[in-house]
Amino acid sequence: MSGMQGGGRGGKSDNFYFDRPMDKKRSNEDEADLVGLEVDKESETDSEGSDSVHTSEADSEEQEPWIVWHCSHKGNKFLCEVEESYIQDDFNLTHLHTAIPWYEYALDMILDTEAPEDDDVLTEEHKEQLNSSAEILYGLIHARYITTPSGLSAMLAKYKKNAFGFCPRSNCEKQPCLPVGLSDSTGGGDVKKFCPRCCDVYEVYRRPYTYPWPLDGAYFGTTFPHLFLMTFPHLQPPRVKDFYTPRIFGFQLHHTAKPGASRNAALRIQAGMETTEQQKRQGAKGSVQETEKTPAAASNHVS
Repeated sequence: MSGMQGGGRGGKSDNFYFDRPMDKKRSNEDEADLVGLEVDKESETDSEGSDSVHTSEADSEEQEPWIVWHCSHKGNKFLCEVEESYIQDDFNLTHLHTAIPWYEYALDMILDTEAPEDDDVLTEEHKEQLNSSAEILYGLIHARYITTPSGLSAMLAKYKKNAFGFCPRSNCEKQPCLPVGLSDSTGGGDVKKFCPRCCDVYEVYRRPYTYPWPLDGAYFGTTFPHLFLMTFPHLQPPRVKDFYTPRIFGFQLHHTAKPGASRNAALRIQAGMETTEQQKRQGAKGSVQETEKTPAAASNHVS
């Protein structure tokens, strides 16, 4: 009876035709059908294997950390990935709970903590507010993180890749820029580009009326670019010395001429002239006071 035990792929036994007393022709036909059945089963197994591969890939995509997903999102290329150990330290999050609604939920979302039990109770509007709070909270944490040694190193890697763009001034010769905010509080303006060569700030280019909107300047703060250049002084470029000189038919315009005068040069010249005039006025006042004192002293001497 050992010959009745199954063997081979697809459940085929060694004595498969023993229980079916048919002619040889019929047996050959059945054997061909069995071979076809085996091929179908193999194809089904392969398809199941490919489906499992796709499922595992989808699971891996779903398991992508929130921080990695957020920083790779379109429009967030200026942001670096903050270490979770930095976020888990409560000292680094001091006073942020007073500025962020849904603070605990937002922090759990950033750290990929399991969803709370009442997550099903949240409405779509509440979930949108929660996502917005998580983005703002991460941005404010990011502004603090990039002033630490680890954060400066992460931004240095992005700076070397020219991730922050170039200065639009032609005389700066495509000097790489650094992100900067004009305020340390949210709502104080979008992020700007700071050029370390001309020491001026510029708008971050984006297509008008397109999503996503620019990042808030508070996500970088007012300190970062200057601390960055002090930490890495070898990256400080020489200050620009060549300024555009407006001319008409070859003749240089005076800084007071309008229109067409160079605004930067005019401001610098005007600042220098005002300083000179103030010095002259102070000197004139001093001389007048001395002349006023001299006759008085002479009259007292005569008397």
